[in-house]
Amino acid sequence: MAEKFGKKVMVAIDENESSYYALKWVLENLRESITNSGNPLVIFMAQPSPKPIPFAASLGSARIYCPVSAFPEFVNSVQEKNMRVSLALLEKAKSICTSHGVKAETIAEVGNPKEAICNAVQKYEINLLALGDCGLGKIKRAFLGSVSNYCVENAKCPVLLVKKPQ
Repeated sequence: MAEKFGKKVMVAIDENESSYYALKWVLENLRESITNSGNPLVIFMAQPSPKPIPFAASLGSARIYCPVSAFPEFVNSVQEKNMRVSLALLEKAKSICTSHGVKAETIAEVGNPKEAICNAVQKYEINLLALGDCGLGKIKRAFLGSVSNYCVENAKCPVLLVKKPQ
């Protein structure tokens, strides 16, 4: 997807309130720049792929933990449900853009959100990535990792991290 006129802005969203706050912040503060660029605002959502289900042997037998792949029908039904939810969230975000007079393009992809966002930045030639800050504490951030931290370190464009006031 080639750049039409000016800079391309992408907002990555998920089901968290902080991502919608970031979207609204971008619309209120960068609206003129986005509309003057000639490019639609890109709204991106990463849909995590289903993970293997861990299986533990019953008590009395050797404790063996191994990942078991779910039946393909189950995996497909989960992916379809996730995609429907993703598309509904993207439509909500697109309607917010429309109410602010900004054209938007929505994109949903399957994969690890951290990597999918950074890959989309390159794939769609994004010039500014905006993310909401979930406000994970230092301990949770250390153990779970943070999508925003990963994107700040790895995205091939400037990253705007929008923090919701307390």
